[in-house]
Amino acid sequence: MAEEVEAKKSSKNPMMMVLIGLIIILLLAIGGIGYFMYSKGLFSDEPMNAAAPVAEKSMDTEKEEIGETFQAKIDSLVLNITDAKGRAKLMKLSFTMKASEPSIEALVEANKAEMVDSVIRQISARSSEELLTVGGKAMLKEEMIDELNNILNDAADGNEDIMKNMVLDIFFTSFVIK
Repeated sequence: MAEEVEAKKSSKNPMMMVLIGLIIILLLAIGGIGYFMYSKGLFSDEPMNAAAPVAEKSMDTEKEEIGETFQAKIDSLVLNITDAKGRAKLMKLSFTMKASEPSIEALVEANKAEMVDSVIRQISARSSEELLTVGGKAMLKEEMIDELNNILNDAADGNEDIMKNMVLDIFFTSFVIK
């Protein structure tokens, strides 16, 4: 009987040691993750955009490389789109184009109909679910930049003073799907 009790104690010891070892490893991992998050400032009361001065420096450097930038807006486009099930939805879209050409506003105004038609075609080719994702918006933005640059390049084809591929970026100022 004494041998059975001693055998049971010895069989519990290795299991207990493994369990204690796993608990120690788990506590060390939690402590490491906590230290990492603390060192990155995730527990501080300061806003998360504390790295904004670094971003401003890189933006200034980018502006120096590109030169002065100009903007043109296309406001309040109301578009029909569909969802994955084929149901119709409405979308309100406004955006601003960042360009390297000072005459961007005049060019956009002169070619607004063609540019709006291009935007309508690009958005109509997508479902509302795709447009609501970050990747879908990024892909739409890239395709819009390419298409708008093509339209503006064609419009300024005879004028050597106007830069080619002048649209550098697009900023969505209104993007509502209902």
